[in-house]
Amino acid sequence: MDIVEIAKKIESAGGRLYLVGGAIRDELIGVQNHDKDYCVTGISKNTFIELFPQAHIRGKVFEVFDIDKTEFALARVEKKNGTGHKEFDIETRKDITIQQDLARRDITINAIAKDVLTKEIIDPFGGIKDIQNKIIRATTKAFVEDPLRVYRVARIAAQTGFVVENNTISLMNCLKGELNTLSKERVFEEFKKALQTDKPSIFFEVLKKAGVLDIHFKEIYDLIGAIQPIKYHPEGDSYNHTMIVLDKSAQLTKKLEIRFSALVHDLGKGVTPKEMYPHHYGHDKKGVELVAKFGKRINAPQYWISCGKVSAQEHMKGGLFYKMSIPKRVQFIERISKSKLGLEGLQIVVTADKYRNNETTKENLEFVHIAKQCITQINGEYLKQKYNIKDGVEFGKRLHQERVSWMKEKISKQSY
Repeated sequence: MDIVEIAKKIESAGGRLYLVGGAIRDELIGVQNHDKDYCVTGISKNTFIELFPQAHIRGKVFEVFDIDKTEFALARVEKKNGTGHKEFDIETRKDITIQQDLARRDITINAIAKDVLTKEIIDPFGGIKDIQNKIIRATTKAFVEDPLRVYRVARIAAQTGFVVENNTISLMNCLKGELNTLSKERVFEEFKKALQTDKPSIFFEVLKKAGVLDIHFKEIYDLIGAIQPIKYHPEGDSYNHTMIVLDKSAQLTKKLEIRFSALVHDLGKGVTPKEMYPHHYGHDKKGVELVAKFGKRINAPQYWISCGKVSAQEHMKGGLFYKMSIPKRVQFIERISKSKLGLEGLQIVVTADKYRNNETTKENLEFVHIAKQCITQINGEYLKQKYNIKDGVEFGKRLHQERVSWMKEKISKQSY
């Protein structure tokens, strides 16, 4: 059913239909948004069901009506009755206005509505002005009633590139004590959306400024102040370095498991004793356990965690590929090619890791091309045809030796 037809049907029963939330925000910004939410005023739940008997009702605490994969909700008011994200008394009545509904929303740029029929914009909290000024601002002090808003604001900042104004930062900090009441699933969902943006570091920068980074992202927080050798890291501490690597990885790939791997590649530096600064000996091995701990806390997919472990343990070796002996290069290639992260994934992490002051180091970091040549040309079928031997321990040793010989020949010809 066409949205205008739905709006007219609602109007005929004495109600109004409004486009609300992120959809109207993105429309005003000029960003494409496929998820459109609508708010209905002036009619009761029973009237809505009578008008649209085909609507699928979802939700226990608060009902949402689904018509042809489009969501409709009755205007509502909320009152907090406990601690956490879900502890609210929610009330829907036909006399609740669109202005009252907008007042319960988190930030001003989300508290805008558009009448579907008249196209009138309802903006009681100055959201349009904040969009023009690229500012994220809490709609009212009721912001502090929902701890999930902390991560939503940080994520929206990453998506829009807008600046979170200082009072909202303070309100985010007020919610610090309730962040642990959030489910892992909700935290991960906001983190995942932030990771999908062009500059995911903004998500962490906002949380850092609000003083809440250490709750769900403690391993990232621990990188703050972890000093590195200035010769190799003029960008500053391990936290600053990680943010640069994360954003560079976002330029190089859309695969979230690789972006996650870039984020966690140096977690081991966060547990280096200060007396060892600026060196971080063994941070690659220490990082593996920290990746698992961090991933479990935010409910990251096991596949991501597996990739992140490879990134933590192998990124140093990847950056030194052409300084290794040839047998060690082959061992590295064989190991990484079988890993979840893979050669291409680790290559991106290594390239991003060496990114400094808007430029990549001039040393040769590219190992994927020669690695894939070696793996594909010197494979099991090649060995069987050349030596007529079967699978087994000896087969594996011979395959490795053949690859070492192939690599020596390649290197001697300087053909890579």
